[in-house]
Amino acid sequence: MNDLSMASTATQKAFDVQAIRRDFPILSQQVNGKPLVYLDNGASAQKPRSVLDAMDRYYREMHSNVHRGAHTLGDRATAAFEGARETVRSFLNAGSTREIIWTKGTTEAINLVANGLAPKLKAGDEILVSHMEHHANIVPWQMIAERTGAKVVPIQVTPAGELDLESFDRLLSDRTRVLAITHVSNVLGTINPVNELVGKAKARGVITLLDGAQAVPHFQPDVQALDCDFYVFSSHKLFGPTGIGVLYGKAALLEDMPPYQGGGEMIERVSFERTTWNVLPYKFEAGTPAIAEAVGLGAAVDYLSGLDRPAMEAAENALMVRANQLVETVPGMSIIGTAKQKVPVMSFKIEGLHPSDVGTLLDQQGIAIRTGHHCAMPLMDFYGVPGTARASFAFYNTLDEVEQLFTALQKIQRLFA
Repeated sequence: MNDLSMASTATQKAFDVQAIRRDFPILSQQVNGKPLVYLDNGASAQKPRSVLDAMDRYYREMHSNVHRGAHTLGDRATAAFEGARETVRSFLNAGSTREIIWTKGTTEAINLVANGLAPKLKAGDEILVSHMEHHANIVPWQMIAERTGAKVVPIQVTPAGELDLESFDRLLSDRTRVLAITHVSNVLGTINPVNELVGKAKARGVITLLDGAQAVPHFQPDVQALDCDFYVFSSHKLFGPTGIGVLYGKAALLEDMPPYQGGGEMIERVSFERTTWNVLPYKFEAGTPAIAEAVGLGAAVDYLSGLDRPAMEAAENALMVRANQLVETVPGMSIIGTAKQKVPVMSFKIEGLHPSDVGTLLDQQGIAIRTGHHCAMPLMDFYGVPGTARASFAFYNTLDEVEQLFTALQKIQRLFA
C-alpha cells in the first residue's frame, strides 16, 4: 500500500465509517448473493434510521393536515412541518423561513422559478445555462423561451469537464436576463466556481439560480454568502425521502413572482370576482403538502448536522483518491471529467464494453451503479459518447467497497477481452 492509500485508510478510520453504516439499515443486505455495494448515490442516497423513525413517528403519533386544524394533532403536525422548514433555513443560512418553499424536488423548483420569471422575459433576452446541466435545468428554460421569444444559450465546458470561463465571460451580456447553472455536475462531479459566476452576473443585474441537487450531499452551501437569487435541491439526494425538495428564493423576488399553482393554502381570500394570494412561503404551496416527507427531510438535515463535516468531506475525498489510483488497473478504462475540484463522482467508460452491460454485470456481483446519459444528453454529445457508467460515492461508502468495484471491473474486462 502506498502513502496515499495509507492516508486514505487513516482518514476513513478517523471518521469511523463502520459506525456510520450502522445508521443505514439498507446497507446491511445482500444483492444477488453478495453484500450490497451501493454506489448510485448521485441518483438517490440511502436514508439513516433517524429519517425512517421520524416519518414513522409522524404517521403514528401526529398525522393531521397542517395550519388550520383546531385540535392537538393538527398543532403537532404543524409544529413538526414548520420546524423542518426552520431546519432547512438554518442549513442554507437563508434570512427567513419565508424564503424556503417546499416543492416536489429540484425539477419542480426550477419549473416554478422559470414560470415565475416568464413575465420578465421578452424576445431577444437570453438565458445562460451550461453544457453540463441536467435536463431539469435545460428543458424548463426552453419551454419558457418558446413562450416569450427569449433564447437559451449554453456556456461551453472544457475537455477536462470544467466550465469554460472565457466562454462565460464572452456570452454574459446586456441581453442576459437569467443565469441558471449547476453548483455540481451530476455526471462529472465538477464543482463550479459559482461565487465568481454569480458575482459577475449580478454586476449586470442578471437573476441567478443555482441547482444544488448534487452539491448539498457533500458540503453545506451558504446562500447569503453566495448571494444567489434562487437555490434549489432535492431531499432524496440529501439522505431524506423522495417527493419533496426545496426552493430558496430571495423574498423580494418571490413576492414579485405570480403563483405557480392555484388551490387551497396559497390563497388569502377567494371570491368569484377576485382571489388574493397568501403570504410567503404559502403563496407557492398549493394544496396539502408532503408533510411526512418534510419531517423526514428535516431529520436528514439534523443527521448531517450531527456529523463532523470536515471529517466527512475528507473521508469522501479519500474514496475518490483511491478510485483514481485504481483506474490504471482496468485496461481500456477512462474517466469522463477530470476537473481539479470535484465531489466523489466517477463517470467512466471501458473500451469495447457498453455501459449498460457494465452495470448489469456489476449488479450480478452486488454492486449498484448508474448507466446511461444521466439526463445530460448535451454533455454526452460533447464527449461523443451515448452514455457512461457512473459510480457516485457517499460518506457511508468504504475503501473496501472501492476495491470491490475495481476488482469486479477487472473481472468484467477480462471476461470480454
